Parts: sequence; C-alpha cells; structure tokens
Amino acid sequence: MRVYPDLNEEDPILQLFHKGVKGQWSSSDFDWELSFHLDDAEATAFAHILTPVYLGEQTAMLGASTILPHFVEAHETSAQLYITTFMLDEARHFEMLTKVYRLIGKRPLELRDLREMFRYHYRLLKSKNRLDWLFGILISDLFAKNFYGAFRKLFPNTLFGQLSTRIILDEARHQAFAEYYIGSLRDEMPHEVRDRLLTMRDDLLFIMQGMLKRLQDEARIVGIDGYQILQELTHDIEKKVHIMGLDKDERMAQLREEEAREHSEIMEMQNEEV
Repeated sequence: MRVYPDLNEEDPILQLFHKGVKGQWSSSDFDWELSFHLDDAEATAFAHILTPVYLGEQTAMLGASTILPHFVEAHETSAQLYITTFMLDEARHFEMLTKVYRLIGKRPLELRDLREMFRYHYRLLKSKNRLDWLFGILISDLFAKNFYGAFRKLFPNTLFGQLSTRIILDEARHQAFAEYYIGSLRDEMPHEVRDRLLTMRDDLLFIMQGMLKRLQDEARIVGIDGYQILQELTHDIEKKVHIMGLDKDERMAQLREEEAREHSEIMEMQNEEV
C-alpha cells in the first residue's frame, strides 16, 4: 500500500469515481406507494424472474470486496477508489430489491429451484484475476441493463420502472469502468488471456440461455421476452468485445501487424549486414 499515491485528475477512472460519488441515491428517494400494476400471479412470476438479477447484485457486491486487494497489489489507486463506489451501488441495489420483495409479499427462487444461477455465479467467481472478474461483471451488468431496460419500457410510470431507470445509470458507470480498464491493457494482453475471456463469455451465455429457458413461461406472464433480452445481450457483448479489441478480427489484424513488423526488422538487419 502506498501512503501518498499519485492521483491524476485526468485519469478516466478517477473521473468515473467522481461521477459515482455525485450520482449516489437512496431507495428512500422514491415513492413506495406507487403501484406495481401486478396481480398475484404476475407478482409471483415477477419475483421469480427477478431472482437472477437479485442474486447478481449480491454477488457483485461480495466479488468487488474480494477483488479490491488485487487492485491494491497492482498499485492502481484510482481503481481502488472507483471499486468502493461500485460496492455501494451494488449494496444499494441489493437493499432496494429486498424492499421490492417485501412490498409485493413474494420470495425469490432458492438456488435449488434454479441451479443455473449457482453455476453462473460459480463460473463468474471461479477466477480471482481482476481482468477475469471485470469481464464477467461487464457481462452481468449488460444483462442487468437489458433486464431493467425491458421493465422501464413496459412499466414506465410504476415504482419498479422508476427504480430501473436509476439503476441503469449505475450500471452504465460500471460498464464504462470495465470497458476502459480492460481496453487499456489490450496491447500488452497475451492472446491466451484474450482466449480465456472469450471462453468465459461463451460459458456465461450458455448458462444464461438455460436459465432464461427455465423462466420463459413466467417471463411471458409479465410480458417479458427472455430470448429478445438474450439476443440484445449477445449483441451488446460483441460490441463491447470489439471496442476493447478482444475479438478475433482484432487479434488477426494485430498478428498481421506483428508479422509485418518482424519482417521489416529482419529486412533491416539483412540490409545492415549487406
């Protein structure tokens, strides 16, 4: 740990930290008397399909606390500061969703009722490497964005619609952090690390597909198309992967550049010998 670290005000991660500080809010800022517009069957279905997101908020909060020491070891002070706002965001989401369950008088599914949730979060937390964790959290944040976005469109004037709007803003900051952090390391990232991240992407999407299949009937009850959310998620992930330079096209282009550079160096050496 550094006693007096250098904090550059131009650092994009530090700027995200400032946005996180200014963007804090509380569940008490909302009118909890607003209707959900759900009958009993719809409320039960809603409670069940909300469960993966609810567990995801808890997992992200706990995962951030375990990954923080890795940023300390790397002497990345701005990332340490940012991750504290990340934990507070997730803690707020967790507390707020707990109040939602109490409000509608329903319980989330248990892990034994949807084992895909356990497999998903086990895969997410399998590695303690901060790159792996950030990439997995990015995928989860994109899923949450699409999930909350669907409810915001369906129920814009309800309590959960308003809560979803605020949560999406938090998720956008989390995505920006992961995207910038991972993208800034792409030039020095070994190809095996990129392959490992893309394998994680495929694993998480496969598990998520099974999870949505199990919940599709209940999603239909509340008007949510789970497969549309999955399609939008897949599109968003591929877009982020391309922006961060992790996709295969980007890697092939980089390999061609490396080969061209090596060829140029060899030609220069041969010319010098001549």
